[in-house]
Amino acid sequence: MTDPYEPVDPVIPGPDEGSPRCLTVLTTTDSEPKAEELARGAIEAKVAACAQISAPVTSVYRWQNAVETSQEWQVVFKTTADRYDALEAHILAAHDYDTPEIIATPVVRGAAGYLAWVAEETR
Repeated sequence: MTDPYEPVDPVIPGPDEGSPRCLTVLTTTDSEPKAEELARGAIEAKVAACAQISAPVTSVYRWQNAVETSQEWQVVFKTTADRYDALEAHILAAHDYDTPEIIATPVVRGAAGYLAWVAEETR
């Protein structure tokens, strides 16, 4: 029997090593209901295993030659590199912004069980 307190290397191997790499993918929208719709749709489509909504945040950005400030809700999705294209396509189709923020960040390390769950839920 293995010791549950024994340190385990939770790094998920790269695609060349046969295991999916996990990503967090961030987008924003201008209301809580829209954020919930984006999150729920991605989970139902199995392009993400989990989505967390944080809000409100204040965004300051340049759009059409003017500096804008607005309240937005952030949605952070957990997915795999293999499912990124499908998640991006889902966000683009469901989002009402002309140019929605979609940024993917690789998960360099994480709990092995959690990362395995992300992979399983996005198959």
